[in-house]
Amino acid sequence: MTSAVALVSHGTSSPAGRRAVAALIDAVTVRAPSRRVISGFVDVQQPDLRAMLARANGGIVVPLLLSAGYHVHVDMRDAVRAETGRWVLAAALGPDARLCELLAHRLREAGWAPGDAIVLAAAGSSDPRAVTDCRDMASRLERELGCDVACGFISTAIPRLQDAVRAVGAARAGRRVVVATYLLAPGYFADLAAELALAAGAAVVSAPLVRADAPVSDELVDIVLDRLDRAETAACDGGPAGVLRGVPEFARMREDGAAVLA
Repeated sequence: MTSAVALVSHGTSSPAGRRAVAALIDAVTVRAPSRRVISGFVDVQQPDLRAMLARANGGIVVPLLLSAGYHVHVDMRDAVRAETGRWVLAAALGPDARLCELLAHRLREAGWAPGDAIVLAAAGSSDPRAVTDCRDMASRLERELGCDVACGFISTAIPRLQDAVRAVGAARAGRRVVVATYLLAPGYFADLAAELALAAGAAVVSAPLVRADAPVSDELVDIVLDRLDRAETAACDGGPAGVLRGVPEFARMREDGAAVLA
């Protein structure tokens, strides 16, 4: 049994975002009473990821990130490797079919109705693997809702969110454009997504997956615990923590979410 579970998020200066992420960490802690859950951040907030890992005795690092981009493949990977085998890095939270269920729920909360056109708003990344993950989620949401879902990015990747909203609106004249916010929590990017989407003509923008004013969804907690369990199983099968036999570096996640990043 590993000694700690480190839940690592990006970090934000938004009070609502901090409350939302703290609520997710609390919900995971309640569902895993036998685990010692600690938390850290890759940016903005403290404790810093590297300092947190150095102070603890080792265990599993679970990224509270929706896609495996730079922060997972570089920041977290390097921090874990610097600890010489004391930590194992689990997969990011997405892509995952359960996230589609939550996205659909947020869309219905916001007022989406069948017939509305949908654009998935993702943060964007310079890492093409993260962009691929977001496009994967748009395809999954299409299957979940039975309608076309375009993908737009808030920064870095293309198409930019505002361009995607305009293009979908032009292609589907007479239909409302509704934006599904594919972000974990409130904060700068969620505010920017709403601003860009509404300015481009979107009628509705859904809330992030975790809201500061609502309970954390069971599906999201299930995904975090699933990533933890799979990483722990891989570590036990592969030997010492951080040496995952048979799991290639930067492995793509299988449909069942089984791949673990080492």
